[in-house]
Amino acid sequence: MLWIIPAIIISYLVGSIPTAYLFGRFLKGIDIRKFGSGNVGATNALRVLGKGPGITVLLLDMAKGAIAVLFLPDIFAPRTGMTDTAISVILGLACILGHNWTVFLKFRGGKGVATTFGVLLGLAFKIEGLRLIFALVILTWAFVFTITRMVSLASILSAVAIPVYMFIFKEPLTLILAGVLLAIFIILRHRGNLRRVFQGKEPRISFKKPA
Repeated sequence: MLWIIPAIIISYLVGSIPTAYLFGRFLKGIDIRKFGSGNVGATNALRVLGKGPGITVLLLDMAKGAIAVLFLPDIFAPRTGMTDTAISVILGLACILGHNWTVFLKFRGGKGVATTFGVLLGLAFKIEGLRLIFALVILTWAFVFTITRMVSLASILSAVAIPVYMFIFKEPLTLILAGVLLAIFIILRHRGNLRRVFQGKEPRISFKKPA
């Protein structure tokens, strides 16, 4: 069981790679934490660095979560004596914690949405029942975003939908509880956004070119 400790540390460090910060440094020589929302995530990268870098950061942040779930369990599961599902969930959560509170930026990180979706995608590759749930979560995000143009609200509601869909489709209790944790992480990281939503001050994404 002691092998679970290095497994968690490695997964946390994978999640801690601050992709948006690194892109800001390499592409524009800036600290992205001092621009836009100050968040080290894909949405702020989109606003500050542009569409190309923003989409790349999104995909890389998702990849971090997928790697933690798809590959690390194959290395450590036989050594821990845990089931593949159990260790995948634990390492996925550790990766999200790393993204949200990265050791490389004094524990100031992103909000965990892309990495959470990456973890869910990785789990969906392993657990057939989660494939439909992953698709529904993405559709929920897309629907809310299309209606509101608020990334934060779409992220919050799609996160809440994760355990709801898991419950509806009768997934094991372990996965439902993991889904609840994923939702809680995202809600906690979006507290400021929620206040602005209720105040009518939350910014919306616009794809229109300025005149």
